[in-house]
Amino acid sequence: MVTPLKISAIAKDVLLAPVYLYQGRKVKRDTVRLPEPAGARQGHIQLRDTAERRASKTAKTLSIMIVGDSAAAGVGSLTQQEALTGKLIPALQQQPLINAQFDALSWSLQATTGHTSFDILRRLYVLPTRRQPVDIMVLSVGVNDTTANVSASKWQQQLEQIITIAQRKFGVSTLIFSSLPPMAQMPALPAPLNSFIGAKATKLDKVLKQVCAEHRGVHYMAADFAQMAEKHADGTIIDSGAMFASDGFHPSSLTYGYWAQQLAELIVQLLDSQLDKHSN
Repeated sequence: MVTPLKISAIAKDVLLAPVYLYQGRKVKRDTVRLPEPAGARQGHIQLRDTAERRASKTAKTLSIMIVGDSAAAGVGSLTQQEALTGKLIPALQQQPLINAQFDALSWSLQATTGHTSFDILRRLYVLPTRRQPVDIMVLSVGVNDTTANVSASKWQQQLEQIITIAQRKFGVSTLIFSSLPPMAQMPALPAPLNSFIGAKATKLDKVLKQVCAEHRGVHYMAADFAQMAEKHADGTIIDSGAMFASDGFHPSSLTYGYWAQQLAELIVQLLDSQLDKHSN
């Protein structure tokens, strides 16, 4: 049933449609196009020295794949070291549980600016199958689906297909979807366009959260950037503008650091939970 509130919102959007169209074209024309940062997109890190590896009964490697859009690719940072992956891998290396359970950490980044859920699905189809199953896959997706006006049903369908191919083709045991960012707060989006885009992003994010809840081994991470800053800033007041890159659209290197730290903590929590299940 369509409520009066929804009817009012629809009527408002219809009336403001010319404004949204004008502002959307202006944002697309005027927003600075930041490049994807240079740097390594795959690596293999030994966590234990030779003697420790020889003493270990089994050599275990933790395999991680980061997949997604421009945020996953690190747009907004100058180098990959300052981006999500570049911050995440060192954060994982510092975790005692990972050092205790694994001999090495293997990682790869598969992300491209502009990728929608369909583009990511297609990319996973064409990527070669790995010799070793991917233990953890982190996905950043949804911003481009929002701006491309992908329907909620199509979005859900493509998320389901991404989960299927990740688990069947890559043997992913833990899949983490990062929530959509707070698009209404992006400095690059003027009012009232920001509210319109923000509402669409919120709608897709609710679908994402629901899909994750319905699948075993699939997890939704609420990437609340303001909360991240408050938690990791050691009492220092963070200007909200510092959370975004110079284009007013992508995360800043500061935000990538908070995001990576939250991901590292969740990964350790999930690995610890799996170890508890195996030990019982």
